Amino acid sequence: MVSGKTVFLGVCLLVFVVVNNAPVKASPQIELMGGYDIIGICITNCAQCKKMYGAFFEGHLCAEACVQFKGKTIPDCEDLSSIAPFLNKMN
Repeated sequence: MVSGKTVFLGVCLLVFVVVNNAPVKASPQIELMGGYDIIGICITNCAQCKKMYGAFFEGHLCAEACVQFKGKTIPDCEDLSSIAPFLNKMN
């Protein structure tokens, strides 16, 4: 004869297996560069340029441009034409 504890554990195990085998809906991020998050790369580059240029670089404007344009123009800290809109003059 099977005890009540054994039946209870069996039912719990069955419920656990059924719940964990349920299909999961995934919502992957945009993968235009082979799996990389382009907006994240863009914002990371903005932060790097801010570290390099300090007060001369408007990092928040750069990050806003990354979000607004969905990372289509990634700033390169060594290419002044790509970061020119975010540079300011210090007096």
